[in-house]
Amino acid sequence: MALSVPCYSTHPSFRKPPESAGLRRKRARSSGAAASPPRELPEPCRRPAEAPLAAGLHLRPFPAAGGRGGGGGPAAGRRNPFARLDNRPRVAAEPPDGLAREQPEAPGPFLDSNQENDLLWEEKFPEGTTVTELPQTSHVSFSESDIPSSENTELPVDWSIKTRLLFTSSQPFTWADHLKAQEEAQGLVQHCRATEVTLPKSIQDPKLSTELRCTFQQSLIYWLHPALSWLPLFPRIGADRKMAGKTSPWSNDVTLQHVLMSDWSVSFTSLYNLLKTKLCPYFYVCTYQFTVLFRAAGLAGSDLITALISPTTRGLREAMRNEGIEFSLPLIKESGHKKETASGTSLGYGEEQAISDEDEEESFSWLEEMGVQDKIKKPDILSIKLRKEKHEVQMDHRPESVVLVKGINTFTLLNFLINCKSLVATSGPQAGLPPTLLSPVAFRGATMQILKARSVNVKTQALSGYRDQFSLEITGPIMPHSLHSLTMLLRSSQSGSFSAVLYPHEPTAVFNICLPVDKVLDREVVHKELTNCGLHPNTLEQLSQIPLLGKSSLRNVVLRDYIYNWRS
Repeated sequence: MALSVPCYSTHPSFRKPPESAGLRRKRARSSGAAASPPRELPEPCRRPAEAPLAAGLHLRPFPAAGGRGGGGGPAAGRRNPFARLDNRPRVAAEPPDGLAREQPEAPGPFLDSNQENDLLWEEKFPEGTTVTELPQTSHVSFSESDIPSSENTELPVDWSIKTRLLFTSSQPFTWADHLKAQEEAQGLVQHCRATEVTLPKSIQDPKLSTELRCTFQQSLIYWLHPALSWLPLFPRIGADRKMAGKTSPWSNDVTLQHVLMSDWSVSFTSLYNLLKTKLCPYFYVCTYQFTVLFRAAGLAGSDLITALISPTTRGLREAMRNEGIEFSLPLIKESGHKKETASGTSLGYGEEQAISDEDEEESFSWLEEMGVQDKIKKPDILSIKLRKEKHEVQMDHRPESVVLVKGINTFTLLNFLINCKSLVATSGPQAGLPPTLLSPVAFRGATMQILKARSVNVKTQALSGYRDQFSLEITGPIMPHSLHSLTMLLRSSQSGSFSAVLYPHEPTAVFNICLPVDKVLDREVVHKELTNCGLHPNTLEQLSQIPLLGKSSLRNVVLRDYIYNWRS
């Protein structure tokens, strides 16, 4: 039995595809003529968008052909999705050489800014390799106009410890690679003998300059205790993850812990004696909870030995008070002025807070005079104590908790730190490990260390294609004297033009606060007294200046025609 299949082409309502398309065009033209506003979209174009809007959905507007974000009418043609992105107009002109650099994201509080992601670049590419740098949307480039600092021939002093420096220039850094044995040895001797080397303003051929390469080696040297090659001993704050799984035979050996602490105490005392006799300009004590910066008299505008501790806790400050250490909290403003005792000495933050709480407690006495003391609930002793401690606990682990110790109290602080049991971690990867001592000069029990340096040739995208961008990366605990020495050296080798990105160890940025100065020091006298501290005279001149950066530190530096622009 044959099945009859209906023929739709003979049906009266059937229309061929060309006829349907013609009807749609007529319908669109008729509805477009009926629309009164010329910029309003035709009805067939608006109806599909009205349904999701009524349902509460948000649609992203389709870009018009007139440009991104431009309002085009219905006559404006749609943008070709297959067009080359390179044909779009440039937003801004190409920045000068070395200015377009990647900006690091702000690290979390009191964490190492040289995170593992920063180290991947160093681990993956060997020396001398050429890398093509692809554009990344997560980074922001900056130009000279973005740096709001005033022009100067010198940088402001920066007392924070850097974990990484990235210098870029239009001129190569090949002179910094593969130092000869004689040049390396000469650089070590120059450092040990504190030889003063003054380079010319501009070096024509840096790769052939033996003096430049020896001075570069001299600028990378620092001294460390303890020295354990398999453990990263800086930074110590937030370093548990990097130390996890490392061998630590002293963690369960009490005898070995006593030996390590005994050697550390000898080295610490040696450093302080060098500082007191102005043979060492400054040094750092890096514990797993806080960092201490000791500075010799004459540096940072102070005529006394100073020690800054950051961050601190209420427990640490209370322990220091119990040991008789007089200190102040420079970033805590006590009602705009300091209260003084009858003897004329200024009160510390904790003492003033205790007095104010006592005054508050005594203020309830007027209730007894009125005879309503039984109807008012008086705070109990525990509530008063908790309120008293709240003010100090709120600033714990914050930059505002930085503590300043001056003069003879720094020696009391030395003994306190040597005998403080909480100075060393009792559990975790850092258990039993003494704090790290960092110094620009040699001291008893110290080990000479050298910062890691390598140059990389990076391809960056430009208007005319790709161009060579040369970079020099320095990693390690970079102290203030090394930063100044390197900038002086690169100013000569790169003909007065380079840019730099600096990665500070965040807990040490607060060391740049301006301390109260009792009297203005004579620079000539200061330099004469610190002549044998092991620093170049220009570096000593910079470190003797009063800090200006506050709680921040240098993060971007641009040198153009021997003039610095910087951003913190």
